[in-house]
Amino acid sequence: MRWTEQTANEWQKNIGWLFGFNYVASTAVNSTEMWQKDTYDPETIKRELAIASETGYNSCRVFIQFIVWENERDGFLETFGNFCEMAHSNNISVMPILFDDCAFAGKEPYPGKQNPPVQGVHNSGWTPSPGSSIIDNPEKQQDLYDYVKNMIGSFKDSKYICAWDLYNEPGNNNRGEKCLPFVEKAFSWAREVNPSQPLTIGTWEFKDYDLKFADMSDIVTYHDYTNPESSKERIKILGRHNRPVICTEWLLRQNENNFFNHLPLFTEKIAGAYNWGLIKGKTQTNLHWGSKNPDPEIWQHDLYYADGKPYDKTEIEFIKKKKGN
Repeated sequence: MRWTEQTANEWQKNIGWLFGFNYVASTAVNSTEMWQKDTYDPETIKRELAIASETGYNSCRVFIQFIVWENERDGFLETFGNFCEMAHSNNISVMPILFDDCAFAGKEPYPGKQNPPVQGVHNSGWTPSPGSSIIDNPEKQQDLYDYVKNMIGSFKDSKYICAWDLYNEPGNNNRGEKCLPFVEKAFSWAREVNPSQPLTIGTWEFKDYDLKFADMSDIVTYHDYTNPESSKERIKILGRHNRPVICTEWLLRQNENNFFNHLPLFTEKIAGAYNWGLIKGKTQTNLHWGSKNPDPEIWQHDLYYADGKPYDKTEIEFIKKKKGN
């Protein structure tokens, strides 16, 4: 059963304001390389989570890959648990994402060695989870059901998990409203587990079909890469639900969507915000969407170089001052 408004708002009161980042280890080109046993990189993750904590972050949003779970199962649960423990040791909670329709690489996910990033291309290796060929296959529905029940069931009462983001940008990759039946399944399957943490799927296009996600969610989440005026309007639209509102993706510096403009807005108006990126790495999300420039003067996402040097020192100082650390 969907949480009541009262339960959702009590959750927010207890957990406080979530200042988060979307995290992919700098040594991973996508969520498969991030999690599969042969390429999981705990040393890099440990170092980068420490940087995040020192910056002032208290939460991270991470993409889980179905095919890694399918191939490794118990081993993957151990890997994910290890990640959560490292995050917790840095006072960072985790918001896992189970499904994803983003497909920057233009291909379905595949196990094993991943292709290297294409120089100058934003997120050139990113694949969905699990991809439309699996989501739309009736014969795979039991496996997808088992995935949801196993992942959420294993961490349903975990102090490491702040919320479950069931599906990133449903309808992306030209799927549109075709995503809705599976969105409904994802909520139904997850609610069978009855986790102590809230369930959500974020509005990202602000169209009729994806505005419905907020009506199904325990807490309201959304993506916002727009300018300050548009951001204020999006907050107003979603605030009508009388539930905690959290922006789970933002930061598009070349569009006035930056820490100086948006962090004060978010801290005043919503229950939390997760910018895209932390460390410049193999995803190359510091590059602009659609750009072929391998070294832009203005980074789109991310805050640090791989060695921990800030992209913009004044930006980091502003964040720390705003966060009081």
